Amino acid sequence: MFMPLPAPPAGPIDLHSHVVPGGFPARSDAPRGWPAMVPAGDAQRHVMIDGRAYRTVSEHCWNVQARLSVLDEQGIAAQVVCPMPELFSYWMPSEAADDLLRFINDDIARMVNEAKGRLVGFGALPLQHMDRALTELHRLKTAGFAGVEIGSNVNGTVVADTIFEPFFAEAEALDMPVLVHPVRPVGMERVIGPRNLEQALGYPSEIGLAGAAFITAGLLARHPRLRLCLSHGGGTLATLLPRLEQAWRTFPALRESMPESPGSMARRLYLDTLVFDEPLLRHLIEVFGTERLMLGTDAPFAFRDDDPAGRICRIFPAGGERDRILAGTARHFLGMA
Repeated sequence: MFMPLPAPPAGPIDLHSHVVPGGFPARSDAPRGWPAMVPAGDAQRHVMIDGRAYRTVSEHCWNVQARLSVLDEQGIAAQVVCPMPELFSYWMPSEAADDLLRFINDDIARMVNEAKGRLVGFGALPLQHMDRALTELHRLKTAGFAGVEIGSNVNGTVVADTIFEPFFAEAEALDMPVLVHPVRPVGMERVIGPRNLEQALGYPSEIGLAGAAFITAGLLARHPRLRLCLSHGGGTLATLLPRLEQAWRTFPALRESMPESPGSMARRLYLDTLVFDEPLLRHLIEVFGTERLMLGTDAPFAFRDDDPAGRICRIFPAGGERDRILAGTARHFLGMA
């Protein structure tokens, strides 16, 4: 593990990227879902899950120098690294999941150490077992991790559900920011086409509904100091908000359950910029403000934004708003401002 490192160097910060270890420990009693890596040629490896190739990934997932070379090419000063969502392991027995996530978190610590301030570690937790999750959260805090990444649901239960309240309360108390990422999205039975459409069509709906649940469940109101970021630009949340506002004005039950308007509570959330569209990005800025938007790329996976800083620079002239999205908001979110 590692000790706390100084704040990232000046310049753009990518708040949303992923890592996969170059290999996983063998386990004689491995449960369903336990991953393995096999060579795929040209500095690539297949992530194998239950004997099938889940995804083919490049060495940038575990090779720090290869990753830093891409950051240099893109003009990114620092990058938050967190596990590939399929590694959350919520569907495994909790003891096995705990072992796997500790291994992955320790590998993230290795990468952060090697990067000497260019990478910022976000760990993962076995949220299907609250005691184990809180133990690992404290271990990560002590070790100098900047925050944690969680899935939008745990085995079908949205993370805004009250059963996860102890986690959010402790993250707030420990001043640990939380990045929420879609995982195993709802509604895929309605999607026709290859499995890759999960990322294109499933993720936006999943993270948008999770964001709405944080509002309607009152979690943001109960934890005003909690720093919570929705990945993938919050997905459909920006289009759901006007309907949620109208419902709040229309239905007394909603007003009673939410003393504050949905739009007002939504602006307590942070979002990344990973929407692949400048008009949509402008709309997110109009709804949430530059003080809530941060760069996100999904690197180094194939479905990523290769020009995150350039997209912001084309929208904003040099100055305060551009600087906030490129780095200022991320530094505040990370507690490094």
